[in-house]
Amino acid sequence: MKEKRIVTKLFLSVIYIIIITILFVVSYQLFQEKKVIIPWDEVETTEEYTYMDIYKMSEKFAFNKESNIGIHFVITKEETGLWHTYLLAIDEKEYNKYKSIIDYSYNRITIEPPPIRVYGYPKITSVDMKKLAIKKITSFLPSENEVKITEENYETYLTNSYLDSTKQKKDNFSILLCISFGLLFLMIVLFFITIVDKGKTSDKKRKIKWK
Repeated sequence: MKEKRIVTKLFLSVIYIIIITILFVVSYQLFQEKKVIIPWDEVETTEEYTYMDIYKMSEKFAFNKESNIGIHFVITKEETGLWHTYLLAIDEKEYNKYKSIIDYSYNRITIEPPPIRVYGYPKITSVDMKKLAIKKITSFLPSENEVKITEENYETYLTNSYLDSTKQKKDNFSILLCISFGLLFLMIVLFFITIVDKGKTSDKKRKIKWK
């Protein structure tokens, strides 16, 4: 009986170790996915935390006095060398953070500053903002730019959204991650119980009845 119990404990221990390993890997992957920050050109929803590296930036062309948020044109650069223009919302209290890039964009300084990585959430561009952007963009884009931005091709070149850098990253609740951690904890407890369990032993001696 003792040998059978040892074999059973070893078998259960191996099973628990396998399950614990799988759950640990799954939990780690879910945790890493939760931390992922998606590049701006890969964003698909307004719930995805994202970033873009800006090389040039305009002065604000739209401003909300109540929130102190300004909307700027920014230019990003792909690894292929292609340039893209987008819209960026910033808290104007942080203007000095971008001042060197803005000054370089308007040829106020000759030394090119390093790009700035900006984080935030996408926000759908309103109709009024699109119209204002179409009106103001000509003063920012180079004169040799051959593409004329209109209401028809606006989303092709500037997309239907802008990056709102005033929103802090949300700590989204993940039910799958919680379940995974819960199962992992349960398996560890069961594994520990299996290891320390010594089984029931009986010290009672069998009584022999004499006739």
